[in-house]
Amino acid sequence: MSHKRIPKRKAAIAVGGVVALGAAAILLPSANASQDGAPDDAAAAPRTLKAGDASDLATRLAGTLGDAYAGAWYDGEDKRLVVNVVRGEGDMALKVRSAGAEVREVDNSMAELQAGAGTLKSEATIPGTSWAVDPRTNKILVTADSTVTGDKWDRLESTVESLGSGMATLKKSEGTFRTFVSGGDAIFAGGARCSLGFNVTAGDGSPAFLTAGHCAAAGDAWSDQQGGEPIATVDQALFPGDGDFALVRYDDPATEAPSEVNVGGQTVPIVQAAEATVGQQVFRMGSTTGLADGQVLGLDATVNYPEGTVTGLIQTDVCAEPGDSGGSLFTQDGLAIGLTSGGSGDCTVGGETFFQPVTTALEAVGATLGDGGGAAAGDQADGQDAGAEQDSAGGDQGVQEQSDMGSDRHSGLTRTH
Repeated sequence: MSHKRIPKRKAAIAVGGVVALGAAAILLPSANASQDGAPDDAAAAPRTLKAGDASDLATRLAGTLGDAYAGAWYDGEDKRLVVNVVRGEGDMALKVRSAGAEVREVDNSMAELQAGAGTLKSEATIPGTSWAVDPRTNKILVTADSTVTGDKWDRLESTVESLGSGMATLKKSEGTFRTFVSGGDAIFAGGARCSLGFNVTAGDGSPAFLTAGHCAAAGDAWSDQQGGEPIATVDQALFPGDGDFALVRYDDPATEAPSEVNVGGQTVPIVQAAEATVGQQVFRMGSTTGLADGQVLGLDATVNYPEGTVTGLIQTDVCAEPGDSGGSLFTQDGLAIGLTSGGSGDCTVGGETFFQPVTTALEAVGATLGDGGGAAAGDQADGQDAGAEQDSAGGDQGVQEQSDMGSDRHSGLTRTH
């Protein structure tokens, strides 16, 4: 959609906030290097992988295995990719082992799980509910917040039971699913406070940034401080529906918009966008609560907010609060993963949170991230053997050096408090 233009000014919007010390202690030290570790005569042994490399391998194996593929997840403790293969597909299991991943035989195929999710959509689209495929259990994880009671709970429970034994698990959340917009405590647009996700380059080469689509409902003109002059204008937005994202263009085309995330006094360079992997450790930065970390719990999640249903999200256990909406979800080695959408709970009690995948948002708005790369590393690996890995023993060190250098370039992004 088209929007009016407003007075131009050179500026950059804030993503700061107070850093959560626990998460910062995990994020800032040098990362562990990815290692192959397997000699030539032990090709069947699972390889040691970084989460980003595991995601690339899972994507390639999904294409290779076809109907035998039933999801994958990352074992962060052993740093291995675990791939679910439908029971009885011995030849496919051998391909997984040869590629360097661990095999687990399961009963539910991906097609069956997706069909179950379709039944939930048609029979139990109830505000306050969500569902996503959990490859670690080979089931659909269905969650209901505190507003789902009485007849609504009975309807949801009976729908889950109709899927059959072993197809889904149902859990209750103590909080309430909501988008993390805060109205009144700081003004970014129309009285609503959100967070910048990632600086990007729009299709015409102009500087812009990504944030949550539901934030754009507050207004077109955005400022970087309470009561400040507008610096950016909403160009495209989607919410609810098949995503929760917005592209916001800086009004001054000369705006310096570095590809990095400010984590409070230091910056993490963002090198490219990547797909999330279940089990992957991720970090979230938001203008209200600062830095927090956790794990990816599910992919292609459906969330039924009071405003409507949103599909295709990432489910995590990373905390967030009002004002964090649109903030960046990323990895230690500089991969852009998601934009904060919503969830339940807060950073005191925890809860479930949902994120818009960055890769999907970039494709939809026609923008690029980092060094002109809107796609994940896996897209650059076409034609490589499924078991091939990047030699990243020196890569993590390089990223850490860039992080240290990035703190000297902090002027490109400012903190809100």
